[in-house]
Amino acid sequence: MSGLDIGIIVFYMAGMLFIGIYSGKKQQDSDDYFVAGRKAGVFSITCLWLSSWIGGASIVGTAERAYSMGITAVWYVVVIAVSLVIFAFTFTGTIKRLSTKLNLLTYPDFIESRYDSKTRMVATICTILGMIGFVASQFLAGGSTLSALTGWDSKVSLIVVAAVITFYTAFGGLLAVTYTDWVQTVILLLGIVILGVPLSIMHMDGGISAIQSLPDSYMNLGAWGWPSIIALGLTTLFSFYTNMDGYTRCIAAKDVKTSRRGSLLAAAGIFIIAVSATFLGLSTKVIMPDLPDSRNALSYLIIHIFPQGLRGIVVVGIIAAIMSSADILMLTASTNLTKDIYQRYINRDVTDKKIRHLSTCCSFGIGFVALLFAMYRQDIIDVLFIALTINSAGLFLPTVLGVCWKKANSSAAFYSAACSLAVVLFWFLGNALKWGKIFETDSFWPGLAVSALLFFPISIWGRQTPEEKAKLKVFQSAGKQGGKEE
Repeated sequence: MSGLDIGIIVFYMAGMLFIGIYSGKKQQDSDDYFVAGRKAGVFSITCLWLSSWIGGASIVGTAERAYSMGITAVWYVVVIAVSLVIFAFTFTGTIKRLSTKLNLLTYPDFIESRYDSKTRMVATICTILGMIGFVASQFLAGGSTLSALTGWDSKVSLIVVAAVITFYTAFGGLLAVTYTDWVQTVILLLGIVILGVPLSIMHMDGGISAIQSLPDSYMNLGAWGWPSIIALGLTTLFSFYTNMDGYTRCIAAKDVKTSRRGSLLAAAGIFIIAVSATFLGLSTKVIMPDLPDSRNALSYLIIHIFPQGLRGIVVVGIIAAIMSSADILMLTASTNLTKDIYQRYINRDVTDKKIRHLSTCCSFGIGFVALLFAMYRQDIIDVLFIALTINSAGLFLPTVLGVCWKKANSSAAFYSAACSLAVVLFWFLGNALKWGKIFETDSFWPGLAVSALLFFPISIWGRQTPEEKAKLKVFQSAGKQGGKEE
């Protein structure tokens, strides 16, 4: 890349660091740090949703799959858009109303306000493990992209991306994430959709119709394998209901209407980006059919077709997508450690100032652990799928049915979530150590099966305490209430 392009990238990263320092000085309390003061508008909520779900796996991973498999790659991001629409209409209002009424700050807060502290601990563990996996996948995507485009060593690139994201997130909190995501969303759309797609069409002989020259298998929507596509779709949908960063967006919104509108606008943007990233992968296959490494397909395309200067802007757009996903995920895990473990179980009387300082330290620690995980495991989508499964398989039923099913009780929630988590981790271990063909099955299915087999019988035959019954009434009221906010 030219000195101008590298200069644009360096300037962008320096700008993100400046925003982090600026945001840190504006914070007044932990609400500012964790949920941006609970007053984010529609544009901010839209950007926060887009930035968390459109990251390295969505852009780099989708283009890679499209290059090697065809249009079936579009499923990865399409299921995100569909899942977000469903979540927006069914659960955003409930979360916002309950968070306002009960002063909830985190997803484990939500779980304990319906069940008990034991179930809260399981939810906290699942969330922390899942968030570390999510962050690691974004570090991987950022490192590989930066390395391919700049020629820097892959480990150096990985460390640079991890360091910048960790620094501005640790010091700036959700205010920094919100401010940086405004910039990053605009750059992402400019680089990938407005510039990337038209330029790739211009460089294909015959224009867009050149896609038809690819093998027939590239036009098969099910080439990924329908069992894997269905598992991915359900895992993604379920994770919206159990992923703490989604709760953070709902809580940060100034009201229910803002939360829902921001979610729906983000879903539309996600769909556009899904189609664009898939098209770029297919375009790369047409223009450069024999690349040595499909993982860097998008990077090769940028180097090949983009002029000097614009190349740097598009690279910044990709890095923006990666960084804007990693920052909120890192902050989510930090919130779990400080609010859901330290303040909840170790020091209930901790001051607000100490919580914010502790959160800064936790963000650095999470960034370091995610960096180590990224160095150990190199497949972006594989790492992301692990994180999605840990978050969704065991927690979906207790979360959703806890709002609308009066028989759901704490024992059912705890045992189903804890046993499901154990099965998922055991399944991953069995697959990694090649224990047998059965472990090649997506771990989501055995995890969900164990959760269902325990949750329903224990709920039906178990009993609720008077305290649980009182909590249920609050939840059902929030689920049904429309109010002026709707």
